[in-house]
Amino acid sequence: MALIHASCVEYSKRGILIFGPSGAGKSDLALRLLDAGGTLVSDDYVNVEAENGNLFASVAPNIEGLIEVRGVGLMKVDHVKSHKVDLVLDLCGYENIDRMPEGNFFEQEGIKVPLYKFDGFSVSALAKINLIIKAL
Repeated sequence: MALIHASCVEYSKRGILIFGPSGAGKSDLALRLLDAGGTLVSDDYVNVEAENGNLFASVAPNIEGLIEVRGVGLMKVDHVKSHKVDLVLDLCGYENIDRMPEGNFFEQEGIKVPLYKFDGFSVSALAKINLIIKAL
């Protein structure tokens, strides 16, 4: 099991792991996914573990059900303790995203999950996530 600096949300029955440097918008994107009907797995730190050929994200007990809302503080939200990871988003600036990317993957313990460089602050972020999920 690895503890990683990321957030994870179950959205549209898919587990979305969100990476990025501090201030990149991980919690902000997670909050928008929650507002669109998703459920929090973990915010800020996520345990990722391989099991039966899949990767699973889970929450550490000390942050269970909490999400950081910048300018507001820590807020309690509905959550699940664990979910399979189906998609990984690596948050970065718009200028660092290829227009027509090659297939990229996040790999841990020999298990690969589709990975996209992503602008989490983009107005079209949720629409893009919905299209990616349909293509999975």
